[in-house]
Amino acid sequence: MNNIPTYSVVAFSGTGKTTLLEKLIPELKRNGLRVGVLKHDAHDFDVDREGKDSWRLTNAGADVTAIVSAEKAVIMENRPVPVESVFRKIDNVDILITEGYKHGAWPKIALYRSASGKPLALPPEECFAVMSDTPLDIGTPLFALDDIRGLAELILCDMREKQQKTAKDR
Repeated sequence: MNNIPTYSVVAFSGTGKTTLLEKLIPELKRNGLRVGVLKHDAHDFDVDREGKDSWRLTNAGADVTAIVSAEKAVIMENRPVPVESVFRKIDNVDILITEGYKHGAWPKIALYRSASGKPLALPPEECFAVMSDTPLDIGTPLFALDDIRGLAELILCDMREKQQKTAKDR
């Protein structure tokens, strides 16, 4: 794995993980951070479109298909890839946020919506923070779903503390 500070947004499907990230990413960027995102998908997703050259090459049997332009690049691994391998390929960002990875050594930000009828995806004591639409009696930092600034400040503070500890340990 790399040394990029990593945080994971976790919740059951339909709770609002992507919506939260759509708000959190710009807030972190306003604070000068370069943000990477790694999204977990439990389904067989496809980022390519039928008929495009890259799709044709993949369908011809390419194990890896890469597309590069002046503005962006994508590498499609057309084979099983351990998530740790993907982590190692991400660089030149200040923070990495995963969406949907409940397991791993990085801090977890859990979302809770009372209307979903589902519990927190993890016990509160395993969470770095919880975002909720209702008050909860937990011993973990709790933020309203719309308190994106508060969550960003907690993340930034945690990153600074870890940076200082790393510098001190050297």
